[in-house]
Amino acid sequence: MGKVSATCSFEQPFSTDTPLSPVIELVSVVKRFGAVQALESLSLAVKKGEIYGLLGPNGAGKSTTINLICGLLKPTSGSITVAGFDILKNAIRAKGSIGVVPQELALYTELNSRQNLKFFGRLYGLGGSFLEARINDLLAMVHLDGRDTAPVGTLSGGMQRRLNIAAALLHRPAVVLMDEPTVGLDPQNRANILDIVEAIAADGAAVLYSTHYMDEVEQICHRIGIIDHGKLLVEGSLDELRSQAGGKEILTLRGTFQTTSAAEAFELRQGESVVKCSAEEIVLNLIGAEGRLPSLLAAAARAGEVREVSMNRQTLESLFIQLTGRELRE
Repeated sequence: MGKVSATCSFEQPFSTDTPLSPVIELVSVVKRFGAVQALESLSLAVKKGEIYGLLGPNGAGKSTTINLICGLLKPTSGSITVAGFDILKNAIRAKGSIGVVPQELALYTELNSRQNLKFFGRLYGLGGSFLEARINDLLAMVHLDGRDTAPVGTLSGGMQRRLNIAAALLHRPAVVLMDEPTVGLDPQNRANILDIVEAIAADGAAVLYSTHYMDEVEQICHRIGIIDHGKLLVEGSLDELRSQAGGKEILTLRGTFQTTSAAEAFELRQGESVVKCSAEEIVLNLIGAEGRLPSLLAAAARAGEVREVSMNRQTLESLFIQLTGRELRE
C-alpha cells in the first residue's frame, strides 16, 4: 500500500477554534472513584492539526482521560472543552465534535463494510447522497473500496482496524481520539494506519493518540505527554522530553588517536564523561551532542584521525522507563 492521500476533508462544523487555540483542553482536571484518585490536576491541550501522543503504564489514567473527554465520565473538578464547547455545559455539541477509535473493534461482523458505515452514519444523523459520497471517500481512504461487500467477520484484522477508523470519521469530527488503534497488527498494517492518522491531522483534526508502541509515537506525534498515577510527568516534543529528562547521547569516534591527549581535547560540560579512550576508539557520554557535532569533530581531529562517527540518541522507550520505572503494572 502507498502513502495515504486525504480524499476527504474535515470541515469540522462544530468547531469555533482558531488555528492557535486548543481544540481539546483539560484544565486542572481531577477524577476520583471513591477513595481512589485516578487523575490529579491534569492539564493538557491539543491544537488543530496536531497529533498528541498520550503515554503511560497500565493504570496511569489514560483510559480515564479519554472517557472524560468523551463525556462518558464526569470530572470531580476542573474543566474540559472540546472544539470550544464545555463537555458538561454543552455536551451535545462537544460530543458531536468527537470521533472515537476504541481499542476493541466497534463493528457488526455480520454486516459488510458499507453497511456498517451506513448504520453509523445514520446514528450521526447523516443520510442521502451526502452519506453515500462520504462512505465512498472513507472506504477509499482506508483502502477498503474493493472489499465493501464482504462481511466484516471475513476481513483480516488490519482491514477491520481500518474500517473502525473510517466509522469514527463519518461526521467530519474536529477531534479524533484513538486508543491503541494498531494493537496486534503486522508491520505493514501498522504503517498504513499511521499514514491514515497523519492524513487525518493534515486535514485539520486534533488527534489524541494513546498507545504502548513507542516507535509509533516517535514517528507521528508532534507532542507527547507521559502520565503516571494520574499526573502529567512531562510534556513536549521528543527532543524537549529528552532535554527535560536530562537525556544524553553516546558519541562514538573510530580512527587513530593519541590516547594521552584525546580526553583533554574535548571541552566536556558538567555531567558529561569520557566512557572510553583508546588508540582506535573514543566514546563520549554527552548532552546535546547533535548540535555540537562540528566542534566535537574538530576537537577529535586535533587528537588524531577520525574515520567513523556514530551517535545513539536516547529513545522514547528509555525515557519512558526512566520516568515511570520498571515495575510491572496490573
